[in-house]
Amino acid sequence: MFVDFLYELRRHGVKVSAHEWLTLMQALSLGLHESSLDGFYRVARAICVKEVAQLDAFDVAFLAHFKDVRLESLQVHRDLLDWLADPRAFDGLSDEERALLQSLDIDELRRRFEERLREQTERHDGGNRWIGTGGTSPFGHGGAHPTGLRVGGSGGARSAMQVAAERRYREYRNDAVLDVRQIDLAMRRLRRLGRDGAPDELDLDETIGETARNAGELEIVFRPPKRNRMKLILLMDVGGSMDPHARLVERLFTAASRAGRFARFRHYYFHNCVYNEVYEDALFRKPVSLADLLHTTSREERLVVVGDALMHPAELLQTGGSIYYYENNPSPGIASLKRLAEHFRRAAWLNPEPERFWPRTTIEMIAAVFPMWTLTLDGLDRAVRYLTGSAERPGIAA
Repeated sequence: MFVDFLYELRRHGVKVSAHEWLTLMQALSLGLHESSLDGFYRVARAICVKEVAQLDAFDVAFLAHFKDVRLESLQVHRDLLDWLADPRAFDGLSDEERALLQSLDIDELRRRFEERLREQTERHDGGNRWIGTGGTSPFGHGGAHPTGLRVGGSGGARSAMQVAAERRYREYRNDAVLDVRQIDLAMRRLRRLGRDGAPDELDLDETIGETARNAGELEIVFRPPKRNRMKLILLMDVGGSMDPHARLVERLFTAASRAGRFARFRHYYFHNCVYNEVYEDALFRKPVSLADLLHTTSREERLVVVGDALMHPAELLQTGGSIYYYENNPSPGIASLKRLAEHFRRAAWLNPEPERFWPRTTIEMIAAVFPMWTLTLDGLDRAVRYLTGSAERPGIAA
């Protein structure tokens, strides 16, 4: 009877499979839901939601399926929020007035709030009934109702009984921009461990096995230590349209360049597009030719390019189209990018621009050459899985 709910969850992006669904059915057969809708909500959320980022999606799907509350009805009208953005001053309540208003309970508060939402058509400030700012109304902010329901604004007086539309866990959405710790955790999965070097690490399992085969006489066995064999090259677009994304790229660079992260790590800079050279410094004073870079790099190394891929089409498609007047590239920039993409068995492009800006731009052209992901938590996770070989190359809109 709950099959439609399964598909409702999937429509809202909750990653639920047949395995979670059978587990939920088993939980229901055991009566863990206590024969109530609230109990079913708690059990279903515990089983079906594997990531904090999907809690919002689960709530929306649950309300839509069981209570016929669609996403549009959960959003406070933008006009109302605009009214509340500019509060009016309020002098406060007397002790007698405050005592009189404290009798309003939570159920009555919620009922009146929903009633006001249906009836209100204009802005109100300083009143005692409508949703607004100041005054003694229990709805809005900036007033002095002792048991109010705050909508918008900050909790200056800290007297609200509830806060409408507040959502927790927002920092953990999978489309949020990354901090150094999140990037560092993702980078830890970008490794290929193997045993290499002198045998100076105790192999406990083999020591036990050899000792048993030697009739109990101790036979110590050593082995080479496990090291990360992953080698990474990071190419970073710098300057111009990348300036607004500088701090985000700095976080990625900080996490990638930490000592011991990779067997070999090199980084270079470019602007807009790679032509004949990349640079060891952001001032472009230490050039490295593209031919030398490819000659000194194994095909098994991993390449990560970070850039917005936005430029004039001539920069990408024409000979001599470099943005620098004094630089004459003998081949189009797209040809240099293809040389890079074809040289490495696994390469990825991380783009800080939201995906909605990709179509009908040079981003779309470059995404046809490089597997491309947005520089978000989810995008970085998918790029790392592709670089380690645990995921296939995506389509152009990754």
